[in-house]
Amino acid sequence: MAIPSFVDRARLTVSAGNGGNGCASVHREKFKPLGGPDGGNGGDGGSVILRVDPGLTTLVDYHRQSQRKAPGGQPGMGGHRNGAKGDDIVLSVPAGTVVTDDETGEVLADLGTTDEVVVALGGKGGLGNAALASSSRKAPGFALLGEEGEARQVLLELKVMADIGLVGFPSAGKSSLIAAISAAKPKIADYPFTTLVPNLGVVVAGETTFTVADVPGLIEGASAGRGLGHDFLRHIERCQAIVHVIDCATWEPGREPLRDLDVIEHELAAYGGLEDRPRLVALNKIDVPDARDMAEIVQADIEARGLRVFPISTKTGEGLTRLTFAMAAIVGERRAQQAASPVQRIVIRPRAVDDGDVFTIRRQGDGEGGLVWRVRGTKPERWVRQTDFGNDEAVGYLADRLNRIGIEERLLEMGAQPGDAVAIGAGEHPVVFDFAPQVDTGAELLSRRGEDQRLNEARPAAQRRRERDAEYRAAREQIMSDDRDADWREQRRRALEAELSDEWDDESGDD
Repeated sequence: MAIPSFVDRARLTVSAGNGGNGCASVHREKFKPLGGPDGGNGGDGGSVILRVDPGLTTLVDYHRQSQRKAPGGQPGMGGHRNGAKGDDIVLSVPAGTVVTDDETGEVLADLGTTDEVVVALGGKGGLGNAALASSSRKAPGFALLGEEGEARQVLLELKVMADIGLVGFPSAGKSSLIAAISAAKPKIADYPFTTLVPNLGVVVAGETTFTVADVPGLIEGASAGRGLGHDFLRHIERCQAIVHVIDCATWEPGREPLRDLDVIEHELAAYGGLEDRPRLVALNKIDVPDARDMAEIVQADIEARGLRVFPISTKTGEGLTRLTFAMAAIVGERRAQQAASPVQRIVIRPRAVDDGDVFTIRRQGDGEGGLVWRVRGTKPERWVRQTDFGNDEAVGYLADRLNRIGIEERLLEMGAQPGDAVAIGAGEHPVVFDFAPQVDTGAELLSRRGEDQRLNEARPAAQRRRERDAEYRAAREQIMSDDRDADWREQRRRALEAELSDEWDDESGDD
């Protein structure tokens, strides 16, 4: 299938880069056995940015390639070397593009009023162990993981930035009018729906310069999907005024100027949002004798509705000067009204990371007949994503951070019991812990790097492993106590043979 050259709507999947992981490293140098932590921080991931390019008029690039991904940040390294940041991806879009979240329908930005927007923010890099060192944890044996970058699907809709919009039936002469009053060269032919994409033309009338947009023709029932529909009317939403171009020389049965005007107005009302735009009416093709007579007949009726009427001919140029200056007058008045409006004072205030409570706790079922305490909040969820659960010391650090903001105290107030399941995180796969209150925090930690003494003491599996190891070592010492020079494996083999022979003798005696 051929790819169109003009695209005014496209879906784009954007993915920001992930932050690099922090580094857990210890400085090693001759004659310096305790060099201290020197792990660097991970680099931030690259973001995806949409930026207005005045030279673009279509979204066709994103129709061809609908997925864009920014590079991630590099991990930190030893020697206090931070990872490199991922480069941002800047995507150029035409002026007037509206960016909407395709999943929620939220309008993220209107690039007719601003020049740039970040649609996917890169993840923050994780801290290295040098940045995590403190008076109570002088040599951390862990580092924080980098955060994932944002990913979303956005809908890009182009709304042409024009001052005047031309509407009318197919072959009413809209493209011919733009070609006659500007330097634009739209496609013109003697069959309906010649114009399939909006055309723009720049018009100069006196000291006023403005743009005119020609959209594909409307027919009766366009709001119900007939013809090309009225989706293209989005391109005149930003227009200061609307000009009805009416064909006074049409040969189609059932067509006459007043009915054409009523039909187009009905379609504009069905689209909505254009009721406050000033209207002008251009009765076109008066170079045809019958059309001139028709224009003279209906002009008074149209003016009786409060509309200004301009009989014109795009072929001979008759009436075009009056029409262009009338357009310029409306544009000038609208611009003056906008300039006279009080300037809005923009105050930039930092946005709070958490508004109100830092976290919330709710008791709910786990779907399997049990109960779970569900913890939600920006900080706890971010801390969980940054934690390397393969490192006991990192898990202990997470416990300290959660206790510091009062999660353990709140759980006890709500009636949580030791051993209850506590889930932190959004979605269907949060991180689940067993609630173990009264874990000491704040004291100097003397565990080996990568371990946390508090967790080791509280883990039943670790205690059982230590008990089995102690039994094994006791049995080995007992076997080797008779002869320290003998091979303990040989002594163990002999002891097992003796045990088996004793059992065999006992069974034979019973027989």
